[in-house]
Amino acid sequence: MWSGGKDSALALHKLLQDDRYEVVSLLTTCNAQSQRVSMHGVRVELLERQAASIGLPLEKMFVGEGGSNEEYLEELTRHLLAHKARGVTAFAYGDIFLEDLKRWREEHLARLGLQGVFPIWKRDTRELIDEFIALGFGSIVCCVDDAHLDETALGRIIDAEFVASLPAGVDPCGENGEFHSFAFAGPIFNQPLSIEIGEKVYRPIEQTHPGSTLTRGFWFCDLLLRA
Repeated sequence: MWSGGKDSALALHKLLQDDRYEVVSLLTTCNAQSQRVSMHGVRVELLERQAASIGLPLEKMFVGEGGSNEEYLEELTRHLLAHKARGVTAFAYGDIFLEDLKRWREEHLARLGLQGVFPIWKRDTRELIDEFIALGFGSIVCCVDDAHLDETALGRIIDAEFVASLPAGVDPCGENGEFHSFAFAGPIFNQPLSIEIGEKVYRPIEQTHPGSTLTRGFWFCDLLLRA
């Protein structure tokens, strides 16, 4: 289950080093209207180039803007069962410590006769980000939650300086959704991608319960392939 970000990249790296698994493809949820990766806002063409450099087939699961949870679950189930029919037995995730999310994934997979694999589960997030950087991965911040970071974080390379600059309370891996990233280089890539920083855009969210959350919206950075 591939988001294109740093946690997915590190989880994939772990899987590729583990003889117990054979990775057959990447599956990414994308917005049908914007043609971008859901939540990350990365263009589909960058996602495709990323998968090509990694050397794995990419399958895109398109969901509509503002679609219901039921519609999302129906589409997800369809894709999971299609893979199962081709012999896939498990799906891997880059989750680290969100217990409710992991439990939901495992319960849904179990109902379909599938298993979940979590290569970086319960690792200390500071140790994980240090390992990610030490392995030579390159990843760029493409989305931030305005409750935690502002637009100045967009377009920054995730390195030791970036991690040191994070405010207190922000997880070093952004596991609580504080920020998202796009991986463009590292040991899983046959060659790095050359990225340019495009427009920075703010998208407010509708508050169904005013005052119930500190998040008012998200900042996105348009990433472009350098010619």
